[in-house]
Amino acid sequence: MTTSSEFSGSSGSAASPEATVRALLDHLAAHEVDEALALLTDDVEWRNSGVPTMRGGRVHETLRDLVGRGVTFEVRYHHVAVDGGVVLTDRTDVLGYSGWTTEFRVRGTFELRDGRVAVWDDSFSWFEAAGSGLANLASVGLDLLRRAR
Repeated sequence: MTTSSEFSGSSGSAASPEATVRALLDHLAAHEVDEALALLTDDVEWRNSGVPTMRGGRVHETLRDLVGRGVTFEVRYHHVAVDGGVVLTDRTDVLGYSGWTTEFRVRGTFELRDGRVAVWDDSFSWFEAAGSGLANLASVGLDLLRRAR
């Protein structure tokens, strides 16, 4: 398994597959969409549980739209494994918007081609994501009621 410290150095050598995947998600978390998109192939395929697969320009448009709308993203890694150009992540994703958040466990598979992500396949439980989101929404609502008194 490789480590996240294997980013490309001043010699111009390519980043390791793990470093590329971590950089992609870190750039998205920092709202650095152009830097994130540079790590995807032009024909990237993005799969999410229960959502139609997106490809190419549609992926780029969707990520730009999410960032442009102020959707926040945080990633917490539990395990990362690498086999050649495939990176498996076991992580918790935290999505937020205007004070509301939901967090849920994600199993991601990233396939790299020529140093860039060509396939991004995330599997997660919609039940877990919705449950976390509803619990947080209730918490935000109760907090607003307390402040209004």
